Amino acid sequence: MSGNNKNDPTTHFGFREVPASAKSGLVGRVFRSVAGRYDLMNDLMSFGVHRLWKRFAASMCGVRAGDKVLDVAGGSGDMTALLAPRVGAVGRVVLSDINEAMLDVGRARLADRGIVGNVDFVRADAERLPFPDDYFDCVTIAFGLRNVTHLDRALGSMFRVLKPGGRLIVLEFSRVTVARLQPLYDAYSFNVLPLLGRMVAGDEASYRYLAESIRRHPDQQTLAGMMGQAGFERVNYYNLSGGIVALHRGYKF
Repeated sequence: MSGNNKNDPTTHFGFREVPASAKSGLVGRVFRSVAGRYDLMNDLMSFGVHRLWKRFAASMCGVRAGDKVLDVAGGSGDMTALLAPRVGAVGRVVLSDINEAMLDVGRARLADRGIVGNVDFVRADAERLPFPDDYFDCVTIAFGLRNVTHLDRALGSMFRVLKPGGRLIVLEFSRVTVARLQPLYDAYSFNVLPLLGRMVAGDEASYRYLAESIRRHPDQQTLAGMMGQAGFERVNYYNLSGGIVALHRGYKF
């Protein structure tokens, strides 16, 4: 395989270079493997702090009763669960994910919590969202953007389906901004996370990929620039937990 062959472009899958056409399938395999223990592992890996990050993201969406919201790569439904009460009975949240196993988990979890009636589930590729232009008031993607093959296409697709005046909220792992935190974070990411994956989910390799994928994701300023190139305006970001996670927000005008 060669990245110099224009007919066979490559991209990253963690620290590996793979054919771009293969990444979606490899990521799909990871999430099919971890779907059953996904929420438990999130709690263990983040010590529960991921719930606070997601609550902050929901508060930054600015959605109101009657709004239509798209939760891209919504997986097990955490963001949808926070947004559905905000849009109310006359609003709509569409939880989309490319992975059927994750959609099944999200559908079951939301039903168990009584969140039904104003939520739809759609299997969809973030790079080719199957929705009309100018349709949603808000689009969110939480911890899913780094897994897409072409970030520019995904950002462009999300821009297209937003209404003028709508906003995109991206919650994603980013670059640590506290120097003394970096060695601890690296040791945790590359030693503890794979061990947890092996012990709890029976899958060390998938959690090693997840740690590696964070390091390959654009930093805060680079992602903000990519959002601007996709057409978003007034792009800003907030560092959470010392930059371990960042929330980016941009508007379509």
